Amino acid sequence: MSMIWVFSLIVLTSISHGIEASNLRHKNHEWLVKRNQPYRTGYHFQPPKNWMNDPNGPMYFNGVYHLFYQYNPYSPLWGNITWGHSISYNLIDWIHLDIALTPTDPNSDINGCWSGSITFLQGNKPAILYTGKDFQNHEVQNLALPENLSDPFLREWTKSPLNPLMTPINGIEPLLFRDPTTAWRGLDNIWRVIIGAEIDGNGLAIMYKSSDFMHWTRSKTPLHSSNKTIMWECPDFFPVGIKGSDGDNSYSNEDQYEKKHALKVSFHSHDYYVLGQYSIETDEFKVETDFMDEGFDLRLDYGKFYASKSFYDSEKKRRVVWGWVNESDSDADAFIKGWSGLQSFPRTIVLSESGKQLLQWPIEEMEKLRSDEKVSLENKMLRGDSIIEIFGITASQADVEVSFEVSELEEAELMDSSWVDPQLLCDGKNLSVRGKVGAFGLLVLASDNLTEQTAIFFRIFKTDKSEKKKYVVLMCSDQSKSSLRNDLDKTTYGAFVDLDPLHEKITLRTLIDHSIVESFGGEGRSVITTRVYPLLAINKGAHLYVFNNGTKSVKISKLNAWSMNNAKFVSWKGEENQ
Repeated sequence: MSMIWVFSLIVLTSISHGIEASNLRHKNHEWLVKRNQPYRTGYHFQPPKNWMNDPNGPMYFNGVYHLFYQYNPYSPLWGNITWGHSISYNLIDWIHLDIALTPTDPNSDINGCWSGSITFLQGNKPAILYTGKDFQNHEVQNLALPENLSDPFLREWTKSPLNPLMTPINGIEPLLFRDPTTAWRGLDNIWRVIIGAEIDGNGLAIMYKSSDFMHWTRSKTPLHSSNKTIMWECPDFFPVGIKGSDGDNSYSNEDQYEKKHALKVSFHSHDYYVLGQYSIETDEFKVETDFMDEGFDLRLDYGKFYASKSFYDSEKKRRVVWGWVNESDSDADAFIKGWSGLQSFPRTIVLSESGKQLLQWPIEEMEKLRSDEKVSLENKMLRGDSIIEIFGITASQADVEVSFEVSELEEAELMDSSWVDPQLLCDGKNLSVRGKVGAFGLLVLASDNLTEQTAIFFRIFKTDKSEKKKYVVLMCSDQSKSSLRNDLDKTTYGAFVDLDPLHEKITLRTLIDHSIVESFGGEGRSVITTRVYPLLAINKGAHLYVFNNGTKSVKISKLNAWSMNNAKFVSWKGEENQ
């Protein structure tokens, strides 16, 4: 037997054993995921099984919170779209009800009940406006009303015999005309609503008006449009102020129109917004900066967060927003898990004191889920190239708040004028790149040997003396080492945080829930949400660290971390399912 043949046999045997070992690991992982569900969340909203995407029609009605959502009752992949429906008394614990809307009518929604919103009509009667796909797959707008207002859960809805109420005519692309907003009524008692669309390659929000909520007329001009964007999905239009009560869109008096308004639209896999003044007399919306303007990039979230929908919570006098957080693994993984898609944890949304942007923060009810397991640090110096593990909490399901102080700001790296895209900057200056002031922050869902880790961190740069701002704060979420698996989307996300580190502490709040990480920088000025699927850092195998990878020292002013209890999720039949 020749040595070459023997060597070949050894190599082939080794390859065969390697393939067998790999297949065995894959089968073991698949079996563990099916059995133990390590990526299913403990306190984020998701139905018991199958596919979920856009949040629809959130509202508070007669003491009950309602959340509808795009739902496939038959599969963990998109298709067969209906309106799922769940209710809550506290926005934390949820009861899953039967499906609210299903495709039935060839002329209005036989090919899907797509996204929409809820408006309160006279007499405090909720009404759903939603997009349907008709037998031609054209997108049309429809109405549904509660079957029985005395039912506290509003479990049954009746579609209007007049459907569809709005159709794609006069140049509207029939496949790009969807997602009606919550309507508002002006001082002239005429209802207004906007629909997302694209005409001649440009995104726009088409306005319709109605005196009876049944018969609608298209306005001559859209509320707003842009020649720099594509189709606008899931528009949201609402007043904002520095107080939560400023988010009330009932427009009961003229003062409501003197507030700033936010127009949020979804495109390019992100939710962008602009701020401006809305005129009661002309329906003109004058924006302060426009979508895709150079130097302006206002988003609700700079990570995985899309098709968001807000509502005014009249009970707590606040505006609350949800966003769909999609998966970063494969369709095959969805079948293994049996589900796909999460909702972000509900957030309050207000205008910053500067008036330049929106601020988001987890609703206060979240604190009720904090367990007695709490860890605190104060005035701890983090020297260059140091790391501290935070013991004493369940690191796979936690709420972490930390604030940093930096004293050696003059030593910061000089900001290059070409660094205008924070995501590209975070990608180029990821965690492995050691800077002067940064990277510093948190390592979450990390394994004990750090082979798996999701890093949320800051870097500080100093600007040229001619710039108005002396320092720039960059916030990054680096998923490149989040899992030993290679077949995942591990995009690194980034955002600039509008704060002055010379006079303000750099704050970070991170919500960790098995496969989702939501991070709020600068008291909610910039938010980044990510999805991760570690193999080692799951459940009790997950660890939490605070670190400084820069050469200059950083002080932890304060760090508080809590283990989080599970929210309660039950079906109407009474069985616990999450």
